[in-house]
Amino acid sequence: MTPDQLVTLLVLAAVVAALIWDKVRADVAALAGAAVLLASGVVRPSEAQSAFASPALIALASLFVIVYAIELSGLLDRLIALAVRLGQRLGALGLWITIALCGAASAFLNNTPIVVLSAPVIRDSAEKLGLNPKRFLMPLSYMCILGGCCTLIGTSTNLLVSDMARVSGQPVFGLFEITPVGLAIAAAGALYLLLASGRLIEADESQAAAPGALGRMDMSGAQVGAPEVFTPHQRLDTKRAALSLFVFASVIAVAALGIAPIAASAFAGAVLLILLRVISADEAYQGLRPEILLLIAGMVVLGIALEESGLAGYASDALVRVSKPLGPVLTLALFYGATLFLTEVLSNATVAVLFAPVAVALAESLGVSPRPFLVAVMMAASAAFATPFGYQTNVLVYQIGKYSYMDFVRVGLPLNLITWAVGLVAIVYVFPL
Repeated sequence: MTPDQLVTLLVLAAVVAALIWDKVRADVAALAGAAVLLASGVVRPSEAQSAFASPALIALASLFVIVYAIELSGLLDRLIALAVRLGQRLGALGLWITIALCGAASAFLNNTPIVVLSAPVIRDSAEKLGLNPKRFLMPLSYMCILGGCCTLIGTSTNLLVSDMARVSGQPVFGLFEITPVGLAIAAAGALYLLLASGRLIEADESQAAAPGALGRMDMSGAQVGAPEVFTPHQRLDTKRAALSLFVFASVIAVAALGIAPIAASAFAGAVLLILLRVISADEAYQGLRPEILLLIAGMVVLGIALEESGLAGYASDALVRVSKPLGPVLTLALFYGATLFLTEVLSNATVAVLFAPVAVALAESLGVSPRPFLVAVMMAASAAFATPFGYQTNVLVYQIGKYSYMDFVRVGLPLNLITWAVGLVAIVYVFPL
């Protein structure tokens, strides 16, 4: 092992340990690791600079500003209020329709504010209808996660994997390139949640009364923050809502038609909203969410170190030796499963950075297209269903719905297996090896 590989491995172990320990903020841990890699010479200053100015970060920061403008206009609040009113008219069916609409919105908007705004009203609506809110809050989080898998901008994980593909010499992904796979997974997950989640949660509640049952965990140290830190309810400003929605739709259309990359179109859209005074410069800075942007930047530096030091190639060679007799499809299945498992332990950004370079090197070693392996990382890195702390929306509904840890294991573990199987079939069909 070379000195650069040794330093990279030690930094990687330290960052992962800090994330699991959860006493240091995730963005601080990632930036500290990036600083060590830069100071030790494993990563050159120009490479670190490219990480902080990557198209994924520009796109994500710009989209945060645009989505924040939509939030401040009151449009998101109004849409959720209308959806909940529908739920009150149609009973349980209406609540499921609301959850489906929230999942659809998560394909284009950040799912955290959607869950923050919709979870309390769904809980209250369920209680007024005499229904158990637990039947709907966990599916709300899960559907918003699944919705985010349907487009390149649905979750920061997808943008990050696309950027890591660029670093590895692969073409970036189109806005809707992964949509067929994401829709297949979301449809299977939705059907499972509709038919089985209620029974599993009720069974878990009866188990919780038994001696020795695992109760609620202390999530006070969770790094996603409390719901109170997000945007409070806003009155609808029709002019601001119309302009922000028009700009957002234009950004999507420009990127989807290939007129300009998503980073360029989103950046232009964010600046236009400021120039039109739909959102002030100060409000735009407030919507940037720097803790997420800096976490991703730090993890991209770590991903560059894995690539440049040769550790990604070393890991892929080891995987090839083990999996080559199995064939590409079974190797893809095992790779998907490994990514899925680690996502329950580490943050999705960490898993994306660790596995994206390995995905490219592994596919090239097997003599197949890296595209299916990269899509597997996108889908599996966001599929954190079996623990309440695997994804930030899970933490939010965990707190609001007063779930037990085992609620997530009982409902989320089968969902992991279902999305794994459906995702594998869809990936192989849409992105042939």
